[in-house]
Amino acid sequence: MDAVRNKFLTAQNRETFWQIVRFGIAGGLATICYAAVYSPLAAFKITSEQVANIAGYLVAMLSGYVLHSKWSFRGHNASARSSAPKFFAVSLVSYAVNTFWVWLFTDDAMLAGPWWWPLIPIVLVTPLVTFALNRLWVFA
Repeated sequence: MDAVRNKFLTAQNRETFWQIVRFGIAGGLATICYAAVYSPLAAFKITSEQVANIAGYLVAMLSGYVLHSKWSFRGHNASARSSAPKFFAVSLVSYAVNTFWVWLFTDDAMLAGPWWWPLIPIVLVTPLVTFALNRLWVFA
């Protein structure tokens, strides 16, 4: 019995590992989409960093949903009807987290750093939060 359980856990751990890899790639692509929209808007002062954040968020949310639902969390059998509203809720959490980073690192009242400082935690911290929420709630 223990051998069967260990083999199952190993297979489950392998699937989780590859799911994290797929999430990282898909999330990386969505983050690149975010940065491709946010960066020129903020760097060239076309708009404020917060408005650039909203524009980047919208592009990343749409591309992220397609990538994650079709590839990252494939095989979870979550229907689009049940996963789309949950994914949108998680994306709002990621938007709030990213808004915090933009506020913290670029707002004159806080650190007043350059436009690119928020990209560091946006790339390194926010994906960890969204992976956990997507895996445990959206595509569970």
